Amino acid sequence: MVDCLGGKEMDINNNTESLPYVHKVGLPPKQTLFKEITATVKETLFSDDPLRQFKDQPRSRKFILGIQTLFPIFEWGRDYSFSKFKGDLVAGLTIASLCIPQDIGYAQLANLKPQYGLYSSFVPPLVYAFMGSSRDIAIGPVAVVSLLLGTLLQDEIDPSKDPINYLRLAFTATFFAGITQLTLGLFRLGFLIDFLSHAAIVGFMAGAAITIALQQLKGLLGIAYFTKKTDIVSVMRSVWSTVHHGWNWQTIVIGVSFLAFLLLARHIGKKKKLFWIAAIAPLVSVILSTLLVYVTHADKHGVKTEAIAIGRTFASMKDYHIDGNKEMVALGTMNVVGSMTSCYVATGSFSRSAVNFMAGCNTAVPNIVMSLVVLLTLELITPLFKYTPNAILSSIVISAVIGLIDIEAVILIWRIDKFDFVACMGAFFGVVFSSVEIGLLIAVSLSFAKILLQVTRPRTAILGKLPRTTVYRNIQQYPEASKVQGILIVRVDSAIYFSNSNYIKER
Repeated sequence: MVDCLGGKEMDINNNTESLPYVHKVGLPPKQTLFKEITATVKETLFSDDPLRQFKDQPRSRKFILGIQTLFPIFEWGRDYSFSKFKGDLVAGLTIASLCIPQDIGYAQLANLKPQYGLYSSFVPPLVYAFMGSSRDIAIGPVAVVSLLLGTLLQDEIDPSKDPINYLRLAFTATFFAGITQLTLGLFRLGFLIDFLSHAAIVGFMAGAAITIALQQLKGLLGIAYFTKKTDIVSVMRSVWSTVHHGWNWQTIVIGVSFLAFLLLARHIGKKKKLFWIAAIAPLVSVILSTLLVYVTHADKHGVKTEAIAIGRTFASMKDYHIDGNKEMVALGTMNVVGSMTSCYVATGSFSRSAVNFMAGCNTAVPNIVMSLVVLLTLELITPLFKYTPNAILSSIVISAVIGLIDIEAVILIWRIDKFDFVACMGAFFGVVFSSVEIGLLIAVSLSFAKILLQVTRPRTAILGKLPRTTVYRNIQQYPEASKVQGILIVRVDSAIYFSNSNYIKER
């Protein structure tokens, strides 16, 4: 080891000094200010050199590579085979059976008519199939985004009093959401998403799941007048204030029965070979409940019916790479196009993607299959949904969002990092006791607070030598490690900046 102050080499093991030595350090070549800025930007945003494949290529080849980069389907499509299509067809039909009932329920969360949920599983998946780089992601509306859109927009326009302008506002919000995603992708700013900590996301998603489930009590209990607020206190007050005159026992029986069926199917579907049971259970529930209402005329006895109707995880499992910036461009484009074709915000659904993965998908073709099935549904079956009980849709949504509550992750966060646990709980209680946007704000704020804390207050560790080795480790983690006499070895778990230099010096 070199003593920076004395310039002498010391042998840590026997504390003896040897002859001093000098290493010459070469100076970096001088650069202009423009070149320094260019190098910094390139290292920050283009460290993977995305244009390297175009170097030294003829124009015709560059054009083909450009098309394949923008539309990956033209790259993997060359090797597409009938054997792959068989797996994709089964996966597409499976996720279609799951998405149709979910889309109708999610549209309600966004305060939109059911057909707009189905539209959002028709156009966006087609666009993504051509532009997306994931083989496993299934595109469509998701519960949390639907709830967030609905709660934000209803503060501006009441959907019941002015449905036309509310619908226009929903499409406008979808358009600008797409523009934002496109901008992040084109300017390669997708890494900004990584600043939202996993702990905050876990808490936010759990809080959103509970909020969504509470909102479904309106349909599950058959309550006609329900609060527009999403916090748990307002919702429970609204529920209990109508217990004697607002609840409908026929609706409760239907809703609770099918909710129990869906939860049972979900439990059985955890086994990989039986995943299809959980996938088709929502569609089976819709069909059976619709027939039940039609045959028994339950709609005349207070049972309301509907008037006309997440990939990197999976990429790592299959050992292929996903470019986050390309994904942003694909998602942004599909939402921009979707906003112009009566669709609201769509994204990758974790539950559908999991089903798609387990069903044996090989490419993005299942999104195309799902899209075509949704189109046939819109053209042929939609009028039959007028007999579908709202209670069934509520049951489907509740069973879907339960999976967003990850108790094991919360316990693990508590064991690993208490500050992360505070961030997790802060986001959770913010959503449950205030609103979705407040919970999201808390999640983002606490994530950035931890980043700043780690930069300005980095961890430091005193190192000691492990017996019979030349390895040095933290003496608090390795009690058998012994300090070297006369030398203090300190490790700083961060780069040293002006913002933390004084703190490190004081430590």
